[in-house]
Amino acid sequence: MTAASSATSVSLERSRVVIVGAGPAGLTVANILRAASVDCVVLETESREFIEQRPRAGFLEEWAVRALEQRGLAGRLLERAQAHSECEFRFAGERHRFPYRELSGHRHFVYPQPLLVTDLVRAYADDAGGDIRFGVRDVELDALDTDRPSVSYTDPETGTRLRIDCDAVAGCDGARGVTRTCMPPDTTIARHDYGIGWLALLAEAPPSSDCVVFGIHPRGFAAHMARSPQVTRYYLECPPGDDPENWPHERVWSELHQRLSAQGAGPLTEGRLIEKRVLDMHNYVVEPMSYGRLYLAGDAAHLAAPIAAKGMNLALHDALLLGDALAAYCSGGDDSGLSGYSASCMPRVWQDQEFSQWLSEILHGASSGDPFREGAMTARLRRILTSPTAAAAFAELFIGKHTGH
Repeated sequence: MTAASSATSVSLERSRVVIVGAGPAGLTVANILRAASVDCVVLETESREFIEQRPRAGFLEEWAVRALEQRGLAGRLLERAQAHSECEFRFAGERHRFPYRELSGHRHFVYPQPLLVTDLVRAYADDAGGDIRFGVRDVELDALDTDRPSVSYTDPETGTRLRIDCDAVAGCDGARGVTRTCMPPDTTIARHDYGIGWLALLAEAPPSSDCVVFGIHPRGFAAHMARSPQVTRYYLECPPGDDPENWPHERVWSELHQRLSAQGAGPLTEGRLIEKRVLDMHNYVVEPMSYGRLYLAGDAAHLAAPIAAKGMNLALHDALLLGDALAAYCSGGDDSGLSGYSASCMPRVWQDQEFSQWLSEILHGASSGDPFREGAMTARLRRILTSPTAAAAFAELFIGKHTGH
Protein backbone atom coordinates (compact mmCIF):
# COMPACT_ATOMS: atom_id res chain seq x y z
CA MET A 1 0.00 0.00 0.00
CA THR A 2 1.42 3.38 -0.96
CA ALA A 3 0.91 7.04 -0.26
CA ALA A 4 2.30 9.43 -2.85
CA SER A 5 4.97 8.89 -5.49
CA SER A 6 5.16 6.04 -7.99
CA ALA A 7 8.82 6.66 -8.88
CA THR A 8 11.07 3.58 -9.01
CA SER A 9 13.46 3.17 -6.07
CA VAL A 10 17.04 3.42 -7.26
CA SER A 11 18.84 2.80 -3.99
CA LEU A 12 18.14 -0.12 -1.67
CA GLU A 13 18.92 -0.41 2.03
CA ARG A 14 18.10 -2.77 4.87
CA SER A 15 17.16 -2.05 8.49
CA ARG A 16 15.34 -4.12 11.07
CA VAL A 17 12.82 -1.35 11.84
CA VAL A 18 11.75 1.82 10.05
CA ILE A 19 10.10 4.46 12.22
CA VAL A 20 7.99 7.03 10.37
CA GLY A 21 7.71 10.24 12.39
CA ALA A 22 10.03 11.94 14.88
CA GLY A 23 7.61 13.00 17.58
CA PRO A 24 7.64 11.76 21.18
CA ALA A 25 6.33 8.31 20.18
CA GLY A 26 8.71 7.69 17.29
CA LEU A 27 11.76 9.01 19.12
CA THR A 28 10.98 6.98 22.25
CA VAL A 29 10.71 3.80 20.15
CA ALA A 30 13.98 4.74 18.43
CA ASN A 31 15.83 5.22 21.71
CA ILE A 32 14.55 1.91 23.07
CA LEU A 33 15.69 0.08 19.93
CA ARG A 34 19.06 1.83 19.90
CA ALA A 35 19.64 0.85 23.53
CA ALA A 36 18.83 -2.76 22.58
CA SER A 37 21.30 -2.62 19.64
CA VAL A 38 18.50 -3.04 17.09
CA ASP A 39 19.10 -1.32 13.74
CA CYS A 40 16.46 1.28 12.97
CA VAL A 41 15.97 4.32 10.77
CA VAL A 42 13.76 7.29 11.64
CA LEU A 43 12.15 9.19 8.75
CA GLU A 44 10.73 12.67 9.36
CA THR A 45 9.17 14.99 6.78
CA GLU A 46 10.00 18.16 8.70
CA SER A 47 13.38 19.63 9.61
CA ARG A 48 15.08 19.10 12.95
CA GLU A 49 14.68 22.79 13.74
CA PHE A 50 10.94 22.60 13.07
CA ILE A 51 10.18 19.61 15.31
CA GLU A 52 12.30 21.08 18.13
CA GLN A 53 10.22 24.28 18.09
CA ARG A 54 6.72 23.08 17.13
CA PRO A 55 4.29 24.12 19.91
CA ARG A 56 2.46 21.15 21.36
CA ALA A 57 1.40 19.62 24.67
CA GLY A 58 3.22 20.29 27.88
CA PHE A 59 1.91 18.07 30.68
CA LEU A 60 3.50 14.73 31.51
CA GLU A 61 2.02 12.34 34.01
CA GLU A 62 4.40 11.09 36.66
CA TRP A 63 4.33 7.44 35.53
CA ALA A 64 5.56 8.60 32.09
CA VAL A 65 8.37 10.66 33.58
CA ARG A 66 9.50 7.71 35.72
CA ALA A 67 9.39 5.37 32.72
CA LEU A 68 11.61 7.75 30.75
CA GLU A 69 13.88 8.12 33.75
CA GLN A 70 14.36 4.35 33.99
CA ARG A 71 15.60 4.38 30.39
CA GLY A 72 17.99 7.29 30.90
CA LEU A 73 15.83 9.70 28.89
CA ALA A 74 14.65 12.14 31.56
CA GLY A 75 17.83 13.88 32.74
CA ARG A 76 17.07 17.39 31.49
CA LEU A 77 13.36 16.91 32.10
CA LEU A 78 13.88 16.28 35.81
CA GLU A 79 16.30 19.20 36.05
CA ARG A 80 14.06 21.74 34.33
CA ALA A 81 10.42 20.70 34.63
CA GLN A 82 8.03 22.27 37.09
CA ALA A 83 6.00 19.82 39.17
CA HIS A 84 2.29 20.49 39.74
CA SER A 85 0.28 18.85 42.48
CA GLU A 86 -3.01 20.77 42.37
CA CYS A 87 -5.44 22.25 39.90
CA GLU A 88 -8.16 24.83 40.40
CA PHE A 89 -11.74 25.05 39.19
CA ARG A 90 -13.32 28.50 38.95
CA PHE A 91 -17.09 28.49 38.73
CA ALA A 92 -19.81 30.99 39.65
CA GLY A 93 -17.22 33.45 40.92
CA GLU A 94 -15.63 31.00 43.35
CA ARG A 95 -12.27 29.17 43.42
CA HIS A 96 -12.05 25.47 44.24
CA ARG A 97 -8.60 23.94 44.68
CA PHE A 98 -8.25 20.25 43.91
CA PRO A 99 -5.19 18.57 45.54
CA TYR A 100 -4.71 15.57 43.25
CA ARG A 101 -1.23 14.68 44.50
CA GLU A 102 -2.51 14.49 48.06
CA LEU A 103 -5.22 12.11 46.85
CA SER A 104 -3.24 10.02 44.34
CA GLY A 105 0.38 10.36 45.39
CA HIS A 106 1.34 11.54 41.89
CA ARG A 107 2.07 14.83 40.14
CA HIS A 108 2.14 16.40 36.69
CA PHE A 109 5.40 17.66 35.21
CA VAL A 110 5.25 20.76 33.02
CA TYR A 111 7.67 20.14 30.16
CA PRO A 112 6.66 21.38 26.70
CA GLN A 113 6.79 18.76 23.97
CA PRO A 114 9.44 20.63 21.91
CA LEU A 115 11.85 20.30 24.84
CA LEU A 116 11.16 16.59 25.18
CA VAL A 117 11.59 16.11 21.43
CA THR A 118 14.90 18.00 21.58
CA ASP A 119 16.10 15.73 24.39
CA LEU A 120 15.04 12.56 22.59
CA VAL A 121 16.65 13.60 19.28
CA ARG A 122 19.86 14.43 21.11
CA ALA A 123 19.87 11.08 22.96
CA TYR A 124 19.19 9.07 19.80
CA ALA A 125 21.11 10.92 17.09
CA ASP A 126 23.83 12.93 18.82
CA ASP A 127 24.69 10.72 21.80
CA ALA A 128 23.96 7.24 20.42
CA GLY A 129 24.66 7.85 16.73
CA GLY A 130 21.19 6.78 15.62
CA ASP A 131 20.07 7.17 12.00
CA ILE A 132 17.46 9.89 11.58
CA ARG A 133 16.66 11.53 8.24
CA PHE A 134 14.89 14.87 8.15
CA GLY A 135 12.96 16.54 5.35
CA VAL A 136 12.12 13.33 3.50
CA ARG A 137 9.39 13.51 0.86
CA ASP A 138 6.78 11.22 -0.67
CA VAL A 139 6.95 8.44 1.90
CA GLU A 140 5.40 5.14 0.76
CA LEU A 141 4.80 1.89 2.62
CA ASP A 142 4.69 -1.38 0.72
CA ALA A 143 4.12 -5.11 1.33
CA LEU A 144 2.96 -4.54 4.89
CA ASP A 145 1.01 -7.81 4.90
CA THR A 146 4.13 -9.85 4.04
CA ASP A 147 7.33 -10.70 5.89
CA ARG A 148 9.26 -8.27 3.63
CA PRO A 149 7.73 -4.82 4.17
CA SER A 150 9.50 -1.73 2.89
CA VAL A 151 9.40 2.04 3.18
CA SER A 152 10.51 4.29 0.33
CA TYR A 153 11.01 8.04 0.16
CA THR A 154 12.64 10.81 -1.87
CA ASP A 155 15.89 12.27 -0.57
CA PRO A 156 15.38 16.04 -0.20
CA GLU A 157 18.92 16.95 -1.28
CA THR A 158 19.50 14.66 -4.26
CA GLY A 159 15.96 13.86 -5.39
CA THR A 160 16.96 10.19 -5.36
CA ARG A 161 14.31 7.61 -4.57
CA LEU A 162 15.39 5.34 -1.72
CA ARG A 163 13.83 2.13 -0.40
CA ILE A 164 14.48 0.54 2.97
CA ASP A 165 13.52 -3.12 3.37
CA CYS A 166 12.74 -3.99 6.97
CA ASP A 167 11.07 -6.41 9.38
CA ALA A 168 8.58 -3.92 10.84
CA VAL A 169 7.34 -0.36 10.46
CA ALA A 170 6.41 1.89 13.40
CA GLY A 171 3.82 4.45 12.28
CA CYS A 172 4.39 7.45 14.54
CA ASP A 173 3.67 10.30 12.12
CA GLY A 174 0.58 11.77 13.74
CA ALA A 175 -3.00 12.43 12.74
CA ARG A 176 -2.16 13.71 9.25
CA GLY A 177 0.64 11.27 8.50
CA VAL A 178 0.83 8.66 5.79
CA THR A 179 0.95 5.51 7.93
CA ARG A 180 -2.65 5.69 9.15
CA THR A 181 -3.84 5.82 5.54
CA CYS A 182 -2.17 2.44 4.97
CA MET A 183 -4.54 0.61 7.29
CA PRO A 184 -6.99 -1.68 5.44
CA PRO A 185 -10.53 -0.49 4.66
CA ASP A 186 -12.13 -2.74 7.29
CA THR A 187 -10.20 -1.05 10.12
CA THR A 188 -12.55 0.40 12.73
CA ILE A 189 -12.15 4.14 13.24
CA ALA A 190 -14.32 5.34 16.13
CA ARG A 191 -14.87 9.11 16.18
CA HIS A 192 -16.41 11.65 18.53
CA ASP A 193 -16.95 15.32 17.70
CA TYR A 194 -17.51 17.62 20.67
CA GLY A 195 -19.02 20.35 18.50
CA ILE A 196 -16.84 23.06 20.03
CA GLY A 197 -13.55 24.77 19.31
CA TRP A 198 -10.73 25.92 21.53
CA LEU A 199 -8.65 28.98 20.73
CA ALA A 200 -5.15 27.87 21.73
CA LEU A 201 -2.99 30.77 22.83
CA LEU A 202 0.60 31.23 23.94
CA ALA A 203 1.24 34.47 25.79
CA GLU A 204 4.63 36.00 26.40
CA ALA A 205 3.67 36.56 30.02
CA PRO A 206 4.54 34.94 33.36
CA PRO A 207 1.93 32.52 34.74
CA SER A 208 -0.77 34.17 36.82
CA SER A 209 -1.33 31.10 39.00
CA ASP A 210 0.85 28.34 40.45
CA CYS A 211 -1.38 25.63 38.95
CA VAL A 212 -3.67 24.78 36.05
CA VAL A 213 -6.90 26.78 36.23
CA PHE A 214 -10.16 25.62 34.64
CA GLY A 215 -12.64 28.45 34.16
CA ILE A 216 -16.23 27.21 33.83
CA HIS A 217 -18.29 30.14 32.61
CA PRO A 218 -21.54 30.83 30.71
CA ARG A 219 -19.52 32.75 28.11
CA GLY A 220 -17.42 29.67 27.44
CA PHE A 221 -14.67 27.60 28.99
CA ALA A 222 -11.23 29.13 29.62
CA ALA A 223 -7.99 27.66 30.93
CA HIS A 224 -4.65 28.88 32.26
CA MET A 225 -1.63 26.55 32.10
CA ALA A 226 1.96 27.48 32.88
CA ARG A 227 4.53 26.59 30.22
CA SER A 228 7.64 28.31 31.59
CA PRO A 229 8.45 31.22 33.93
CA GLN A 230 8.02 33.53 30.93
CA VAL A 231 5.29 31.86 28.84
CA THR A 232 1.71 30.85 29.64
CA ARG A 233 -0.70 28.67 27.66
CA TYR A 234 -4.33 29.83 27.60
CA TYR A 235 -7.41 28.29 26.02
CA LEU A 236 -10.72 29.93 25.17
CA GLU A 237 -13.81 28.06 24.03
CA CYS A 238 -14.95 29.32 20.64
CA PRO A 239 -17.08 28.12 17.71
CA PRO A 240 -15.52 25.21 15.79
CA GLY A 241 -13.77 26.41 12.67
CA ASP A 242 -13.51 29.98 13.99
CA ASP A 243 -10.88 32.24 12.45
CA PRO A 244 -8.07 33.19 14.88
CA GLU A 245 -8.12 36.65 13.30
CA ASN A 246 -11.51 37.14 14.94
CA TRP A 247 -9.63 37.24 18.24
CA PRO A 248 -7.47 40.38 18.43
CA HIS A 249 -5.36 41.08 21.51
CA GLU A 250 -8.01 43.17 23.29
CA ARG A 251 -10.80 40.63 22.80
CA VAL A 252 -8.65 37.71 23.96
CA TRP A 253 -7.64 39.38 27.20
CA SER A 254 -11.14 40.73 27.87
CA GLU A 255 -12.59 37.21 27.60
CA LEU A 256 -9.83 35.66 29.68
CA HIS A 257 -10.35 38.20 32.45
CA GLN A 258 -14.10 37.56 32.48
CA ARG A 259 -14.02 33.76 32.23
CA LEU A 260 -11.21 33.27 34.78
CA SER A 261 -12.42 35.80 37.32
CA ALA A 262 -13.17 34.56 40.83
CA GLN A 263 -13.25 35.91 44.35
CA GLY A 264 -9.74 36.12 45.77
CA ALA A 265 -8.03 35.39 42.45
CA GLY A 266 -5.17 37.65 41.43
CA PRO A 267 -5.25 39.55 38.15
CA LEU A 268 -3.99 37.95 34.96
CA THR A 269 -0.61 39.13 33.74
CA GLU A 270 -1.09 40.16 30.14
CA GLY A 271 1.52 39.83 27.42
CA ARG A 272 2.08 39.59 23.69
CA LEU A 273 0.25 36.68 22.04
CA ILE A 274 2.85 34.62 20.18
CA GLU A 275 0.47 31.87 19.03
CA LYS A 276 -3.21 31.74 18.09
CA ARG A 277 -4.73 28.54 16.68
CA VAL A 278 -8.28 27.20 16.67
CA LEU A 279 -8.54 23.52 17.58
CA ASP A 280 -11.77 21.72 16.72
CA MET A 281 -12.38 19.35 19.62
CA HIS A 282 -12.70 15.77 18.40
CA ASN A 283 -11.36 12.32 19.25
CA TYR A 284 -10.77 9.16 17.26
CA VAL A 285 -9.48 5.66 17.88
CA VAL A 286 -8.09 3.32 15.22
CA GLU A 287 -8.67 -0.32 16.15
CA PRO A 288 -6.70 -2.47 15.84
CA MET A 289 -3.52 -0.36 15.97
CA SER A 290 -1.63 -2.75 13.72
CA TYR A 291 -1.84 -4.30 10.27
CA GLY A 292 0.62 -6.91 9.11
CA ARG A 293 4.06 -5.51 9.95
CA LEU A 294 2.79 -1.95 10.54
CA TYR A 295 2.28 -0.80 14.14
CA LEU A 296 0.71 2.60 14.85
CA ALA A 297 1.54 4.68 17.92
CA GLY A 298 0.48 8.08 19.25
CA ASP A 299 -1.79 10.33 17.21
CA ALA A 300 -1.51 8.03 14.20
CA ALA A 301 -3.54 5.52 16.23
CA HIS A 302 -5.74 7.74 18.38
CA LEU A 303 -6.38 11.41 18.91
CA ALA A 304 -7.38 12.78 22.29
CA ALA A 305 -8.56 16.38 22.32
CA PRO A 306 -6.49 18.39 24.84
CA ILE A 307 -9.38 18.47 27.30
CA ALA A 308 -7.62 16.21 29.83
CA ALA A 309 -4.00 16.59 28.62
CA LYS A 310 -3.75 12.92 27.66
CA GLY A 311 -2.31 13.02 24.12
CA MET A 312 1.44 13.02 24.80
CA ASN A 313 1.03 10.61 27.69
CA LEU A 314 -0.89 8.14 25.53
CA ALA A 315 1.79 8.44 22.84
CA LEU A 316 4.50 7.57 25.35
CA HIS A 317 2.48 4.64 26.69
CA ASP A 318 2.18 3.24 23.15
CA ALA A 319 5.86 3.85 22.43
CA LEU A 320 7.10 2.09 25.55
CA LEU A 321 5.02 -0.98 24.76
CA LEU A 322 5.93 -0.95 21.07
CA GLY A 323 9.63 -0.30 21.63
CA ASP A 324 9.92 -3.21 24.05
CA ALA A 325 7.92 -5.49 21.75
CA LEU A 326 10.05 -4.64 18.72
CA ALA A 327 13.26 -5.10 20.70
CA ALA A 328 12.13 -8.53 21.92
CA TYR A 329 11.20 -9.59 18.40
CA CYS A 330 14.33 -8.29 16.68
CA SER A 331 16.74 -9.45 19.37
CA GLY A 332 15.32 -12.87 20.18
CA GLY A 333 12.45 -13.66 17.85
CA ASP A 334 9.78 -13.26 20.55
CA ASP A 335 6.74 -11.91 18.72
CA SER A 336 4.28 -12.13 21.63
CA GLY A 337 4.59 -8.41 22.39
CA LEU A 338 3.91 -7.44 18.80
CA SER A 339 0.98 -9.81 18.38
CA GLY A 340 -0.58 -8.47 21.57
CA TYR A 341 0.44 -4.84 21.07
CA SER A 342 -2.92 -3.37 20.07
CA ALA A 343 -4.82 -5.29 22.73
CA SER A 344 -2.33 -4.09 25.36
CA CYS A 345 -2.80 -0.46 24.37
CA MET A 346 -6.58 -0.37 24.10
CA PRO A 347 -7.63 -0.36 27.78
CA ARG A 348 -5.65 2.80 28.48
CA VAL A 349 -6.65 4.39 25.18
CA TRP A 350 -10.35 3.95 25.88
CA GLN A 351 -10.06 4.89 29.55
CA ASP A 352 -8.47 8.21 28.62
CA GLN A 353 -10.97 8.81 25.84
CA GLU A 354 -13.87 8.23 28.21
CA PHE A 355 -12.33 10.44 30.89
CA SER A 356 -11.79 13.26 28.38
CA GLN A 357 -15.44 13.04 27.34
CA TRP A 358 -16.57 13.02 30.99
CA LEU A 359 -14.39 16.01 31.89
CA SER A 360 -15.62 17.89 28.83
CA GLU A 361 -19.14 17.83 30.22
CA ILE A 362 -17.87 19.59 33.35
CA LEU A 363 -15.80 22.15 31.49
CA HIS A 364 -18.42 23.03 28.86
CA GLY A 365 -21.72 22.45 30.64
CA ALA A 366 -22.15 26.05 31.78
CA SER A 367 -21.78 27.38 28.23
CA SER A 368 -23.83 24.68 26.50
CA GLY A 369 -27.11 26.59 26.59
CA ASP A 370 -28.76 23.38 27.82
CA PRO A 371 -30.23 23.61 31.35
CA PHE A 372 -30.03 19.84 31.80
CA ARG A 373 -26.32 19.66 30.88
CA GLU A 374 -25.62 22.64 33.13
CA GLY A 375 -27.40 20.98 36.04
CA ALA A 376 -25.59 17.69 35.47
CA MET A 377 -22.28 19.56 35.25
CA THR A 378 -22.91 21.24 38.59
CA ALA A 379 -23.71 17.88 40.18
CA ARG A 380 -20.51 16.30 38.84
CA LEU A 381 -18.36 19.18 40.01
CA ARG A 382 -20.00 19.23 43.44
CA ARG A 383 -19.44 15.48 43.78
CA ILE A 384 -15.69 15.55 43.11
CA LEU A 385 -15.28 18.58 45.38
CA THR A 386 -17.22 17.17 48.34
CA SER A 387 -17.02 13.37 48.19
CA PRO A 388 -13.63 11.87 49.21
CA THR A 389 -14.38 8.72 47.22
CA ALA A 390 -15.33 10.63 44.07
CA ALA A 391 -12.34 12.96 44.53
CA ALA A 392 -9.91 10.04 44.80
CA ALA A 393 -11.31 8.40 41.67
CA PHE A 394 -11.10 11.67 39.73
CA ALA A 395 -7.53 12.28 40.91
CA GLU A 396 -6.35 8.86 39.73
CA LEU A 397 -7.94 9.31 36.31
CA PHE A 398 -6.65 12.86 35.99
CA ILE A 399 -3.06 11.87 36.76
CA GLY A 400 -3.14 8.53 34.95
CA LYS A 401 -2.10 6.53 38.01
CA HIS A 402 -4.50 3.71 37.17
CA THR A 403 -2.59 2.68 34.06
CA GLY A 404 1.08 3.27 34.69
CA HIS A 405 3.40 1.40 32.32
